[in-house]
Amino acid sequence: MLKNKVIVITGASSGIGEATAMLLAEQSTKIVLMARRIDRLNALAGKVRQLGSEAYVVQVDLTQRKQVEQAFATVYSHWGKVDVLINNAGLMPVSYLDKLKIDEWDRMIDVNLKGLLYCIAGVLTGMKSAGGGHIVNVSSVAGRRVWPGFAVYNATKFGVTALSEAMRMELTPSFNIKVTVVEPGAVATELTQTITDKDILESFAKRGEGMVPLEAADIARAIKYAITQPDQVNVSEVLVMPRTQF
Repeated sequence: MLKNKVIVITGASSGIGEATAMLLAEQSTKIVLMARRIDRLNALAGKVRQLGSEAYVVQVDLTQRKQVEQAFATVYSHWGKVDVLINNAGLMPVSYLDKLKIDEWDRMIDVNLKGLLYCIAGVLTGMKSAGGGHIVNVSSVAGRRVWPGFAVYNATKFGVTALSEAMRMELTPSFNIKVTVVEPGAVATELTQTITDKDILESFAKRGEGMVPLEAADIARAIKYAITQPDQVNVSEVLVMPRTQF
């Protein structure tokens, strides 16, 4: 079902993005790996090719609109189309509001919301012309629930979840573009390494006691499920949480 489809994965250098690339590489696909860390992308591209798929590496900073525009222009020039966009890139330097870590607020908004929108803009015209496509936005359980210390991150992920629903209403009936939002709970990735608020880190340690987090591959399987359904099926929302996360 995915053979020869062009699939763009942002945030592909680690975590969920990397795991998704490895899983989909088993399907004889054409995978575009986007992220900032070029060495990791090149290493991943080699693994993708060993599994029988083609890989195309694009180094890009999603906070820079012109870079994103150029990145997608090179993808269309190289392979002529994008069948699936997996908007996975994201940051989570959460902190309590009174710490006033405004630079971190800006960074989350720039990557989690604006960068995601830039990528949507990068494929929308092409998907409309092709008569369809599929956009997967990776949000979070934090797009459904709020916690102290997560205010700005919550705002970005609630935004992604709301945006995804509005996209589905606009794009699916008019242009045959499917839209899926995937909302992971706690996942063992590098995401928490961007947290600089020591109080948050302490609360994380307490909250995580006795909980076994998901693996990135668990979310990759959910994404694969969503994008391999028959044409008449749109998996609009997928919430995946650890068994003991409440």
